[in-house]
Amino acid sequence: MNKNLKNHHYSVTKEDRLRRHGHQSFLILFTGLSGAGKSSIASRLEHLLFKKNIETYTLDGDNIRNGINKNLSFSPIDRSENNRRIAEISKLFIDAGTVVLAAIIAPYKKDRAIIKNIVAPENYIEVFVNTSLGTCEKRDPKGLYKKARAGEIKNMTGISDPYEAPTNPDIEINEHLSIDEATALVFEFIKDKLTVN
Repeated sequence: MNKNLKNHHYSVTKEDRLRRHGHQSFLILFTGLSGAGKSSIASRLEHLLFKKNIETYTLDGDNIRNGINKNLSFSPIDRSENNRRIAEISKLFIDAGTVVLAAIIAPYKKDRAIIKNIVAPENYIEVFVNTSLGTCEKRDPKGLYKKARAGEIKNMTGISDPYEAPTNPDIEINEHLSIDEATALVFEFIKDKLTVN
Protein backbone atom coordinates (compact mmCIF):
# COMPACT_ATOMS: atom_id res chain seq x y z
CA MET A 1 0.00 0.00 0.00
CA ASN A 2 1.19 3.51 -0.73
CA LYS A 3 2.87 4.92 2.40
CA ASN A 4 0.89 8.16 1.95
CA LEU A 5 -2.45 6.35 2.24
CA LYS A 6 -4.20 5.58 5.50
CA ASN A 7 -7.50 3.80 6.12
CA HIS A 8 -10.06 6.10 7.70
CA HIS A 9 -12.20 4.58 10.44
CA TYR A 10 -15.79 5.77 10.57
CA SER A 11 -18.03 6.15 13.60
CA VAL A 12 -20.79 3.97 12.08
CA THR A 13 -19.55 0.37 11.96
CA LYS A 14 -20.56 -2.71 10.01
CA GLU A 15 -21.98 -4.13 13.25
CA ASP A 16 -24.16 -1.02 13.64
CA ARG A 17 -25.53 -1.57 10.15
CA LEU A 18 -26.15 -5.28 10.73
CA ARG A 19 -28.11 -4.52 13.89
CA ARG A 20 -30.21 -1.95 12.05
CA HIS A 21 -30.90 -4.29 9.10
CA GLY A 22 -31.46 -7.28 11.38
CA HIS A 23 -29.39 -9.71 9.30
CA GLN A 24 -25.83 -10.62 8.37
CA SER A 25 -24.17 -9.54 5.12
CA PHE A 26 -22.07 -11.66 2.78
CA LEU A 27 -21.38 -12.49 -0.87
CA ILE A 28 -23.15 -15.22 -2.80
CA LEU A 29 -21.04 -15.87 -5.90
CA PHE A 30 -22.86 -17.63 -8.74
CA THR A 31 -20.27 -19.07 -11.12
CA GLY A 32 -20.72 -21.09 -14.30
CA LEU A 33 -20.63 -20.87 -18.06
CA SER A 34 -22.40 -18.18 -20.06
CA GLY A 35 -26.03 -19.27 -20.36
CA ALA A 36 -25.85 -21.54 -17.30
CA GLY A 37 -28.67 -19.69 -15.52
CA LYS A 38 -26.63 -17.70 -12.98
CA SER A 39 -28.45 -14.40 -13.48
CA SER A 40 -31.89 -16.02 -13.52
CA ILE A 41 -31.30 -17.80 -10.21
CA ALA A 42 -29.67 -14.75 -8.60
CA SER A 43 -32.60 -12.57 -9.68
CA ARG A 44 -35.18 -14.99 -8.28
CA LEU A 45 -33.25 -15.31 -5.02
CA GLU A 46 -32.91 -11.54 -4.68
CA HIS A 47 -36.67 -11.16 -5.14
CA LEU A 48 -37.28 -13.75 -2.41
CA LEU A 49 -34.85 -12.05 -0.02
CA PHE A 50 -36.31 -8.62 -0.80
CA LYS A 51 -39.76 -9.87 0.18
CA LYS A 52 -38.23 -10.98 3.49
CA ASN A 53 -36.87 -7.45 4.10
CA ILE A 54 -33.24 -8.47 3.47
CA GLU A 55 -31.01 -5.70 2.12
CA THR A 56 -29.63 -7.02 -1.19
CA TYR A 57 -27.82 -5.97 -4.33
CA THR A 58 -27.04 -8.02 -7.44
CA LEU A 59 -23.82 -7.51 -9.38
CA ASP A 60 -24.43 -9.00 -12.82
CA GLY A 61 -21.41 -9.63 -15.03
CA ASP A 62 -22.81 -7.82 -18.09
CA ASN A 63 -23.99 -4.82 -16.07
CA ILE A 64 -20.58 -4.47 -14.41
CA ARG A 65 -18.83 -4.66 -17.78
CA ASN A 66 -21.15 -2.00 -19.19
CA GLY A 67 -20.21 0.33 -16.33
CA ILE A 68 -17.27 0.32 -13.95
CA ASN A 69 -15.37 -2.34 -15.93
CA LYS A 70 -16.14 -1.16 -19.45
CA ASN A 71 -12.44 -0.48 -20.04
CA LEU A 72 -11.57 -4.18 -19.66
CA SER A 73 -11.28 -6.79 -22.41
CA PHE A 74 -11.83 -10.55 -22.11
CA SER A 75 -8.13 -11.40 -22.01
CA PRO A 76 -7.09 -13.58 -19.04
CA ILE A 77 -5.43 -10.59 -17.34
CA ASP A 78 -8.49 -8.38 -17.77
CA ARG A 79 -10.84 -11.16 -16.67
CA SER A 80 -8.86 -11.40 -13.45
CA GLU A 81 -9.01 -7.64 -12.94
CA ASN A 82 -12.77 -7.69 -13.65
CA ASN A 83 -13.21 -10.26 -10.89
CA ARG A 84 -10.91 -8.41 -8.48
CA ARG A 85 -12.96 -5.23 -8.88
CA ILE A 86 -16.20 -7.15 -8.34
CA ALA A 87 -14.70 -8.52 -5.12
CA GLU A 88 -13.75 -5.05 -3.90
CA ILE A 89 -17.24 -3.72 -4.71
CA SER A 90 -18.75 -6.71 -2.90
CA LYS A 91 -16.56 -5.99 0.12
CA LEU A 92 -17.97 -2.45 0.31
CA PHE A 93 -21.55 -3.71 0.09
CA ILE A 94 -20.85 -6.31 2.79
CA ASP A 95 -19.49 -3.55 5.03
CA ALA A 96 -22.70 -1.62 4.33
CA GLY A 97 -24.70 -4.59 5.65
CA THR A 98 -25.96 -5.83 2.30
CA VAL A 99 -26.24 -9.38 0.96
CA VAL A 100 -24.47 -9.32 -2.41
CA LEU A 101 -25.42 -11.68 -5.22
CA ALA A 102 -22.73 -11.74 -7.93
CA ALA A 103 -23.69 -13.56 -11.13
CA ILE A 104 -20.38 -13.81 -13.00
CA ILE A 105 -18.56 -16.47 -14.98
CA ALA A 106 -15.36 -16.17 -12.89
CA PRO A 107 -13.75 -18.98 -14.92
CA TYR A 108 -10.43 -19.32 -13.09
CA LYS A 109 -9.98 -21.03 -9.72
CA LYS A 110 -7.26 -18.58 -8.70
CA ASP A 111 -9.60 -15.63 -9.26
CA ARG A 112 -12.37 -17.18 -7.19
CA ALA A 113 -9.80 -17.76 -4.43
CA ILE A 114 -8.81 -14.08 -4.65
CA ILE A 115 -12.47 -13.02 -4.42
CA LYS A 116 -12.89 -15.22 -1.34
CA ASN A 117 -9.79 -13.72 0.25
CA ILE A 118 -10.85 -10.12 -0.45
CA VAL A 119 -14.33 -10.46 1.06
CA ALA A 120 -13.06 -12.88 3.79
CA PRO A 121 -13.87 -16.61 3.78
CA GLU A 122 -16.67 -16.22 6.32
CA ASN A 123 -18.41 -13.78 3.92
CA TYR A 124 -18.12 -16.00 0.84
CA ILE A 125 -20.63 -18.54 -0.47
CA GLU A 126 -19.79 -20.20 -3.79
CA VAL A 127 -22.66 -21.47 -5.93
CA PHE A 128 -21.60 -23.53 -8.94
CA VAL A 129 -24.36 -23.45 -11.56
CA ASN A 130 -23.27 -26.68 -13.21
CA THR A 131 -24.84 -26.51 -16.64
CA SER A 132 -23.10 -28.42 -19.43
CA LEU A 133 -21.53 -26.66 -22.38
CA GLY A 134 -23.98 -28.48 -24.66
CA THR A 135 -26.98 -27.12 -22.78
CA CYS A 136 -25.50 -23.61 -22.64
CA GLU A 137 -24.88 -23.72 -26.39
CA LYS A 138 -28.46 -24.80 -27.03
CA ARG A 139 -29.74 -21.91 -24.92
CA ASP A 140 -27.18 -19.37 -26.22
CA PRO A 141 -29.37 -16.41 -25.16
CA LYS A 142 -26.88 -13.82 -26.42
CA GLY A 143 -25.69 -15.72 -29.48
CA LEU A 144 -22.13 -15.79 -28.13
CA TYR A 145 -21.42 -19.47 -28.66
CA LYS A 146 -22.52 -19.27 -32.28
CA LYS A 147 -20.19 -16.31 -32.83
CA ALA A 148 -17.34 -18.07 -30.99
CA ARG A 149 -17.76 -21.22 -33.11
CA ALA A 150 -17.63 -18.99 -36.21
CA GLY A 151 -14.40 -17.39 -34.99
CA GLU A 152 -16.02 -13.99 -34.43
CA ILE A 153 -15.33 -13.96 -30.68
CA LYS A 154 -11.99 -14.72 -29.06
CA ASN A 155 -11.45 -15.79 -25.44
CA MET A 156 -14.92 -17.34 -25.17
CA THR A 157 -15.15 -19.36 -21.97
CA GLY A 158 -15.85 -23.01 -22.74
CA ILE A 159 -14.79 -22.68 -26.39
CA SER A 160 -11.40 -20.97 -26.76
CA ASP A 161 -10.82 -20.16 -23.09
CA PRO A 162 -11.08 -22.66 -20.22
CA TYR A 163 -13.64 -22.83 -17.45
CA GLU A 164 -12.08 -24.31 -14.33
CA ALA A 165 -15.03 -25.84 -12.49
CA PRO A 166 -15.10 -25.50 -8.71
CA THR A 167 -14.00 -28.68 -6.95
CA ASN A 168 -15.65 -27.94 -3.61
CA PRO A 169 -18.41 -25.31 -3.98
CA ASP A 170 -20.75 -24.59 -1.10
CA ILE A 171 -23.70 -25.36 -3.37
CA GLU A 172 -23.82 -27.11 -6.74
CA ILE A 173 -26.90 -26.57 -8.88
CA ASN A 174 -27.63 -29.30 -11.39
CA GLU A 175 -28.92 -28.14 -14.79
CA HIS A 176 -32.03 -30.26 -14.36
CA LEU A 177 -33.30 -28.17 -11.44
CA SER A 178 -35.89 -25.50 -12.17
CA ILE A 179 -35.16 -21.89 -11.23
CA ASP A 180 -37.54 -22.22 -8.28
CA GLU A 181 -35.85 -25.42 -7.09
CA ALA A 182 -32.39 -23.86 -7.44
CA THR A 183 -33.51 -20.74 -5.58
CA ALA A 184 -34.96 -22.82 -2.74
CA LEU A 185 -31.71 -24.80 -2.50
CA VAL A 186 -29.61 -21.65 -2.10
CA PHE A 187 -32.04 -20.05 0.33
CA GLU A 188 -32.07 -23.17 2.50
CA PHE A 189 -28.26 -22.96 2.69
CA ILE A 190 -28.09 -19.26 3.60
CA LYS A 191 -31.13 -18.76 5.83
CA ASP A 192 -29.33 -19.57 9.08
CA LYS A 193 -26.30 -17.53 8.03
CA LEU A 194 -28.53 -14.45 7.82
CA THR A 195 -29.12 -14.42 11.59
CA VAL A 196 -27.39 -11.66 13.53
CA ASN A 197 -25.67 -13.03 16.65
